[in-house]
Amino acid sequence: MDFSEYQALALRTAARTDSGTLLQNGVMGLCGEAGECIDIVKKHLFQGHGLDRDKLIGEAGDCLWYLANLAEGLGVSLDEIAVRNIEKLRKRYPDGFETERSVKRTV
Repeated sequence: MDFSEYQALALRTAARTDSGTLLQNGVMGLCGEAGECIDIVKKHLFQGHGLDRDKLIGEAGDCLWYLANLAEGLGVSLDEIAVRNIEKLRKRYPDGFETERSVKRTV
């Protein structure tokens, strides 16, 4: 499955599909699901829980679903978001990640 197919399938389960609602729900839901991801990792790192990989994968999928909503609300595809992100990273780290470039970031 590619991003375009995923985005179309994800939007089939959106309650409302007007751009304003998709944008708002996408941003708010993404924040909430990211919080659920960090809670799983927090419990693993600081509370003695095993890392629940299956649950974390499920929450990451929920993040992707909300990101698909956000993209649609913006009128762009997940593919475009992915391409723009890679372009930004290539400018920022043309030879791969470097701590020095990260500390003195200009892009």
